[in-house]
Amino acid sequence: MIEYIILALFLGILAGTFTGLIPGIHINLITVILLGLSATLLSITTPLILVIFIVSMSITHTFIDYIPSIFLGAPDEDSFLSILPGHQLLLKGRAYPAVILTLYGSLTALLIILIFTPLFLYILPKVYPFLSQIIWVILLIVSLYIILDEGGLSKKGFILNYNKKLWALIIFILAGFLGITTLNLNISQPLLPLLTGLFGASSIILSIKHKTKVPKQKIIPLKEIRLNKKSAIKATIGSIIASPFTAFLPGLGASTAAVIGKSATRIKDQREFLFLLGAINTIVMGLSFITLYAVGKTRTGAAIAVSQLIPELTHINLIYIIAVILFSGIIAAVITILLSKLIAKNIHRFNYAKISLVVLGILFFLVFLLSDMLNLIGGLIGLIVFITATALGLFAIQLGIKRIHLMGCLIIPIILFYLL
Repeated sequence: MIEYIILALFLGILAGTFTGLIPGIHINLITVILLGLSATLLSITTPLILVIFIVSMSITHTFIDYIPSIFLGAPDEDSFLSILPGHQLLLKGRAYPAVILTLYGSLTALLIILIFTPLFLYILPKVYPFLSQIIWVILLIVSLYIILDEGGLSKKGFILNYNKKLWALIIFILAGFLGITTLNLNISQPLLPLLTGLFGASSIILSIKHKTKVPKQKIIPLKEIRLNKKSAIKATIGSIIASPFTAFLPGLGASTAAVIGKSATRIKDQREFLFLLGAINTIVMGLSFITLYAVGKTRTGAAIAVSQLIPELTHINLIYIIAVILFSGIIAAVITILLSKLIAKNIHRFNYAKISLVVLGILFFLVFLLSDMLNLIGGLIGLIVFITATALGLFAIQLGIKRIHLMGCLIIPIILFYLL
C-alpha cells in the first residue's frame, strides 16, 4: 500500500509540474481524463490512491504555474494577475525574485492550511449560509474601491483623475459584458480564451510590437529575497481574509480572492501582491478539499473529482489529504526554485519577440483545440472570444488603465449569479 501511495504522490507532482509549465493545460483537463479512465484504474488500484494523485498534482500546480505567467506572460485562470507586476519585474531583470515571492506565499499557505484547518472545520458549517448571501455585497464594495482607486482616492486625486476613473468603470463594465457572454457560450473551457486574451495575449502582443528585449536576469540568493515583516504580515492577513470565500462559494476563484485581499489590506507594493497571489492560489486549492469534508461542497475541478471518487470523506481520508498537501508543496517549492533559476539564467539569450510569437501561436492553437475538441464551430467561437478579449486588454493598456479592472469579466457575472 505504502509504495502505491508514494508512487501516486510523485506522479501527481510530475503531472502538476507539467500542467503548471505548459500554458493552457489545466489540472481540470487531467482530472477529466483521469475520471474517464477511473473504471479501468479502479480495477488495479483504490480511490484513495487516485485522490492522492489529484491532490499532489493540484498543489504542485499552484506553485509552478507562476513560472510561465511571469517569464512568458502566458497565464492560467488562477495565475493571470501575476502578469501585471511580474512582467514589469521581468523587464527589470527581476523575474526570478518575482517567482520566489509567489513561492514564499505558497509556502506560507501550507502553514496557514495546517494551522487553520481545525478552526475552518468548526466555523465553516455555521457561517456558510450567511456568507453565501452577502458575497455579492462584498464584491460590489471591492469593485467600487478598485475603480475609485484609479488615479488616487484623495479628494484632489479624484478631481484631477476623474476621467481615468470613468475609463476604469467603462473597462470594468465592458469586461463584465464579455464575461457574461463568454460564460453562456457552448464551449468547454470558456475561461481559457477569456482570461488568456485579456491578460496574456495582450501583454505578449505589446512585447512583440515594442520588440521587447529581456535583460539578463539577476539570480539573487534566496536569503536576500524577502519581504519586511510588516509587508509579509499584511499579505498573509489578506490571504487569510479572502481565501475562505473562494473555497466553497461557486464562481469565485483565486483571482477574485486576490482582488478582495488586495483591497482589504490596501496592498500597493508589487512584491506584497506577488506574495499574496502565491498564498491565495495555494490556500484556495487546499481549502477546497477541506471544504469537501466539512460541508460536502466545493468549487475546484480537482475537489469535484475527489468527491466523485470518494463521495464521503472520512477523518482518515482528510489526514491523508493534508499530509499530501504539505509534502507535495515542499517538493514543489524545490522544483520551482530549480526551474525558475534555470529559465532566469538563460532567457536573455533568446529573442524574446520570437519566443512571444511562438507562445502566442501556441495559445491560439490551444484556445481553438480546447474550446471544443469535437466541434469546429466551438473552436471558432473560442477564437472569437480570444481575439475580442485580447483587443479589450490592449485597449486598457493603451488608456493607461490598471488591468485589474478587467477582472470585471468574472466579478460582474458572479454578482449577477448571487442576485438573480
